[in-house]
Amino acid sequence: MNGPKEEIISSLPFFKVERTVVWFEQKQQQSTHVIQLSGKQICTPSHTFALSHVHDVSYRPFSNGEGLFYLHTSQGLFTFEVKTDPSHFITAYRKLRGDFFPL
Repeated sequence: MNGPKEEIISSLPFFKVERTVVWFEQKQQQSTHVIQLSGKQICTPSHTFALSHVHDVSYRPFSNGEGLFYLHTSQGLFTFEVKTDPSHFITAYRKLRGDFFPL
């Protein structure tokens, strides 16, 4: 039996683009996923990081409104393509860590 689910504090949608070549034609398929922040961890579709293993989160915007969200962890740097400004997620993370400063 599973324990109680932890409350999600913030979530951030991101997208992945997969490119394949079939018979000299390149095809792209885009899928949408979510990063979730709870009181103890950050979960992506492929990894779960305890907050104690997350060093920082940051964002690099592009001129077209999209950007890259960076998750700095003890296991390395993970990069996610986002279409929305993740400042709400970053602020929530920094408040949890106690090192809040305005973006």
